[in-house]
Amino acid sequence: MSHIVVIGAGQAGSSLVAKLRKDGFDGDITLIGAETALPYQRPPLSKAYLLGEMEKERLFLRPESFYADNDITLKLGATVTGIDPAAKTVSLGDEVITYDQLALTTGSDPRRLPAAIGGDLDGVFVVRGLSDVDAMAPHVTTGKRVLIVGGGYIGLEAAAVCAKRGLSVTLVEMADRILQRVAAPETSDYFRALHKGHGVDIREGTGLERLEGEDGKVARAVLGDGSTLDVDFVVVGVGIAPATTLAEQAGLAIENGIRVDAQGLTSDPSVWAAGDCASFPYKGERIRLESVPNAIDQSEIVAQNMLGAGKDYVAQPWFWSDQYDVKLQIAGLNSGYDNVVTRQGEGQSVSFWYYKGDQLVAVDAMNDPRAYMVGKRLIDAGKTADKSVVADPEADLKPLLRA
Repeated sequence: MSHIVVIGAGQAGSSLVAKLRKDGFDGDITLIGAETALPYQRPPLSKAYLLGEMEKERLFLRPESFYADNDITLKLGATVTGIDPAAKTVSLGDEVITYDQLALTTGSDPRRLPAAIGGDLDGVFVVRGLSDVDAMAPHVTTGKRVLIVGGGYIGLEAAAVCAKRGLSVTLVEMADRILQRVAAPETSDYFRALHKGHGVDIREGTGLERLEGEDGKVARAVLGDGSTLDVDFVVVGVGIAPATTLAEQAGLAIENGIRVDAQGLTSDPSVWAAGDCASFPYKGERIRLESVPNAIDQSEIVAQNMLGAGKDYVAQPWFWSDQYDVKLQIAGLNSGYDNVVTRQGEGQSVSFWYYKGDQLVAVDAMNDPRAYMVGKRLIDAGKTADKSVVADPEADLKPLLRA
């Protein structure tokens, strides 16, 4: 009987094994995860869960009974020590598992601060896994002083939670502005004003020199401009890197992640990859998407292709972020944009429309689901939007969909 092994029990891995069973695969399935918790959703970790508004059980993607009922072997708290593509085996220490097909859904790892600048002190946290947030949560109490390192979405979401809980929050961003890598200046300006309105001290163009501790616990931060902050704990949000170590050791092709073709197949004909760890072809480029929608959609296509479907994965990128009472929804990819059109909504609602020449490539919509949905449908269909219509807050956007 055929055996499919999936390494990585996150959103992508859980979606992949569920799709295999849904589409009629009746062979053996083994899902291996390094964490001890059932596969869970990550976005609420830095939002509702950290705020104490969501119980741990609600994080789980599927109940434990789902895996038993679908005859899926779960190996949690298990560390894969090696893959042998020639022998088609996966090693977990002394245990060796043989596979017919293998899927890598290993996700990504947070970048951490070097130990040389205090990154290994107690009280220095990343926001990636359940254990990270569980360790941080007792510190998130009114009156504490927290330093957030990094002005991307993870850092800003953590800052929002801490500010809502009544902490004294300082955020430092080495680049000239927050969100510089991922958004236009207009979006940066919007979120800078939002956070400052909630009392967050945002310092842009300012790097972290080092952290200093007392009795092994972080106590101070020395910034690049020479200033010093007394801190009770630190949250590091300086990006993530694809988890490719196992793939590299197995000799698979790597290119900003595990290199796969349009169907999700790696350089080995029996090994597939999906989710944060996989780089794939997209509109003449090769990209990696760090998002829940990509993890689900790509892994389900890979599951179908493991069963012989032969389908290409056509990504339709979208993302979201929740900060205070603002929901940011992003459609498309803004790489290569050269102009931005602002559409003002009511109150805090606004959207920024990214163009490459006259072609719409992405939309950032803040508390404006209607603008987001129209923009997403246009981008997914390869259409553009008349800039004068977009810029006019009185103009109806729906006719753009019929153009």
